[in-house]
Amino acid sequence: MTNQPIDFQLEHENPLIWPILSLLQHQPKNWMIHTLSQALREKEMLDTLDSDSNKDLFKRNFLLMNALYQLQILLFPKQWLQVQAMDIQLLNIVYQTHHIEQEDPLREYYLDWKNYHADGNAIEQLLSSFWRRYQQHINNQPINITTTSIDDDFDLFSLSNTASLAEVRKQWRRLALQWHPDRENGDSEKFKLLYNANQRLINYLKNR
Repeated sequence: MTNQPIDFQLEHENPLIWPILSLLQHQPKNWMIHTLSQALREKEMLDTLDSDSNKDLFKRNFLLMNALYQLQILLFPKQWLQVQAMDIQLLNIVYQTHHIEQEDPLREYYLDWKNYHADGNAIEQLLSSFWRRYQQHINNQPINITTTSIDDDFDLFSLSNTASLAEVRKQWRRLALQWHPDRENGDSEKFKLLYNANQRLINYLKNR
């Protein structure tokens, strides 16, 4: 089987993807789902999500597994992210045995936001909260919605101003992965610029 990228349609981009990528770049191995959760909590990127301790544990695990599977798709085929609850590791070598199956019940479960047991508005609010926190984490400033024109943002993304929300999200994932500061030849300022443009474009397209 050849290692060809698979274009999965992801309903929401999980903002935990980027802090998880940073953690894995600095320590590629020896992660388990609970140690990853603890590391994110220490960075104030993951809070208590439910007053019920069992539901809180489930929701945190769901968000982490969802982010890991999305990141696995984004990195493949240049890198292989092993997603196992008790053995999470990032490999720079992709072997023939490493591939993303079109049908994987576990991946399908964690990529389906309905399984989070929250309605659409609750999920949107949750992810928006994470994005704001991540913005503060990388930039220590609030999101700027008005410093540049929307046409400039489309140009930055190499998209026409008729691009859809799905096209913007797909391009953002590609560019963010390229310029993430923990990647080789990454650029933190470029990443912040793209991040802010992405937030403006999403806000614009949702209200267009």
